[in-house]
Amino acid sequence: MSQEFDLVVLGGGTGGYVAAIRASQLGMKVAIVEKEKLGGTCLHKGCIPSKAFLRSAEVFATLKESDKYGVLAGEVGYDFGKVQERKKSIIEQLHKGVQFLMKKGSITIFEGFGRVMGPSIFSPQAGAVRIEKENGDQEMIVPRFLLLATGSRPRTLPGLTIDGTQVVTSDEALEWEELPKSVVIVGGGVIGIEWASMLNDFGVDVTVVEYADRILPTEDEEVSKEMARLLKKRKVQIVTGAKVLAESVEKGDGLVKIQAETANGVQTFEAVKILVSVGRQANVENLGLEATEIKVEKGAVVVNEHFQTAESHIYAIGDVIGGLQLAHVASHEGILAVEHMAGLQPHPLDYTQVPKCTYSRPQVANVGWTEKEAREQGFEVKVGKFSFKSLGKALIEGENDGFVKLVVDVKTNDLLGVHMIGPHVTDMISEAGLARVLDATPWEIGQTIHPHPTLSEAIMEAALAVDGKAIHN
Repeated sequence: MSQEFDLVVLGGGTGGYVAAIRASQLGMKVAIVEKEKLGGTCLHKGCIPSKAFLRSAEVFATLKESDKYGVLAGEVGYDFGKVQERKKSIIEQLHKGVQFLMKKGSITIFEGFGRVMGPSIFSPQAGAVRIEKENGDQEMIVPRFLLLATGSRPRTLPGLTIDGTQVVTSDEALEWEELPKSVVIVGGGVIGIEWASMLNDFGVDVTVVEYADRILPTEDEEVSKEMARLLKKRKVQIVTGAKVLAESVEKGDGLVKIQAETANGVQTFEAVKILVSVGRQANVENLGLEATEIKVEKGAVVVNEHFQTAESHIYAIGDVIGGLQLAHVASHEGILAVEHMAGLQPHPLDYTQVPKCTYSRPQVANVGWTEKEAREQGFEVKVGKFSFKSLGKALIEGENDGFVKLVVDVKTNDLLGVHMIGPHVTDMISEAGLARVLDATPWEIGQTIHPHPTLSEAIMEAALAVDGKAIHN
């Protein structure tokens, strides 16, 4: 006889397991179906391992410049095997933590691939789940509610075959036993720039080839320009407005070549590895959705503001619905979806209040509209900007590149967007996120006393600068 649950979650990634915990808190009987490991892409192939690499690279880069702090470290190097060991240790610790949370919440874990069934003898409505296990066994479970949280995988370009050795995605790169001498990164978005920064800090020769007219194309234009300037200063080659000719890949003598159409004609790029970083693709295939009324458009599951699909008892969250493919977004969507199932009537998610981060060196973070987007929305805007070069703590830290920029509505004085590039801004952006949630004005931020010396003073100064009142500008 099939087991019954109040909620079954397909996918034990960040969005899925957080939703399961919230459902357990609300008294639901919950199960998760996961074909790999709890924690999903974020824990095992994305956020956590890549940031572990970035931290090691940052420490190495700091040691190479330690003499400017008066610290004589002598000749420094790195052991990439130990970098990998540290990454794996962090992942293992966090994985055990997630497993503990599942036991704490009495959440049942099924290992295998979950497939959604249409109406059948098991259930009069679509949504029963058939679990297909590695050994060939199958099991059926029946939920009252079903949550699709199947995540995404690296996207590739047509004709650009990932061989896992010379042409790779971030999945394969995270398992490198040693770093190559040179890498061409196809794609200058968030993931591409994080890898460019990290590899450059480790001494790898890096070229970034981006289709758009600038790297980090979704960031405020001034932030993109500053990042490009700083990476070029570090000898990272950046080529924008470049359309990669996927069929042009040539391999030989331990090198791989690729061509791209640019403003200067067709250019050839050569390196030991090509890292393809052109976004992520939702995992919607083979889930059995064709047996339901669920709609898939542009490769993503269609949901309403409460994350319900066309089958009202089946919800979907995270990367599988497209939109902002971020771990913290998936987690929040999962909580809201479960609370809606429980009849709590949560407020719909305002995606303009979601902080977005790039963990490169320097870091980048934003929340809300860019200056250009705000103007396109019809706002008359004013801007406040403050450079880290004028900040005592940034000079103390030895990282004074970058700035904080506020975009404000002239008529209402409402905060429309905050954009940062500089040291530790991925931590600082939370203050700006709170300001957006509370609909704060620059005056209110400026009246908030920020301790001295801290990096957060840049937010206060940028807020004061909106009306020409910055003290240290």
